[in-house]
Amino acid sequence: MPETERWTVGRLLQWTTDFLKRHGAENPRLDAEVLLAAARGCRRIDLYTAFEDEPAEKVRGEFRDFVRRRADGMPVAYLVGHREFYSLEFRVTPDVLIPRPETELLVLTLIELGRPRPDDALTICDVGTGSGNIAIAAAKHLPGSRVTAIDASPPALEIARDNAKRHGVSDRIEFVLGDLLAPVAAGQPFDFVVSNPPYIKESEWASLARDVRDYEPRTALLAGPEGTEVIGKLLRQAAERIAPGGHFLVEISPTIHDAVLALLAADNRWEPGPTVRDLNRLPRVVQAKRKG
Repeated sequence: MPETERWTVGRLLQWTTDFLKRHGAENPRLDAEVLLAAARGCRRIDLYTAFEDEPAEKVRGEFRDFVRRRADGMPVAYLVGHREFYSLEFRVTPDVLIPRPETELLVLTLIELGRPRPDDALTICDVGTGSGNIAIAAAKHLPGSRVTAIDASPPALEIARDNAKRHGVSDRIEFVLGDLLAPVAAGQPFDFVVSNPPYIKESEWASLARDVRDYEPRTALLAGPEGTEVIGKLLRQAAERIAPGGHFLVEISPTIHDAVLALLAADNRWEPGPTVRDLNRLPRVVQAKRKG
């Protein structure tokens, strides 16, 4: 950014958009707006009434640092420390996956299935909770439910606990450290087990976007050679921990859809339900009901 120019909000946004586009950012204008709003300490929408304002040097310095690190590949959510999910804001760090719009389909499916039931009797288990986005969104929208949120990462659980406090639902979420459903007794049946587990195949790793591959936690993304390794284990565990008539909901990659359906078909304890597809009509959420 040449210092001889008058760097108004509008000019900063335009220059940064072009700069990030040259560096391969998928959404350069959005990135520029989010980063500048964070540097100014304002809402992104407030930038649109401030195009002619000239930010102070301290703000421009912080913004330049954000832009430099974004051009190096650091995800915007980690730079600003938060991400919106299901109309709620979540604190995120490199210890947790960045919540994504596709996962909102998982929450939406859970809420639609859960609402007809009495809230005060509804039990939900979120496996691999990360930032707590699924568990917290469920607790907010199913206000009488009890949620168990499990993660193998102590730092992730601390972030999830903090997010639960921020959204006023920490009294209805139990946070548990452990691998998948192992820390939960088989005799404690849930109405729902939901998860956004690792499902990336080893062969797909190199083709992931650089900001995902280099910055987000590998253990939360990579499943193994087939992409179904974690889901297969979770299915077996969930069959022993879901009440008859209860539901298993899991986010998947479209590339493993048929393989996940085959896992369900091979286990006669499950009754597969319709797969939920995203806006591009790609399979995203597989659901199954525990047979009685």
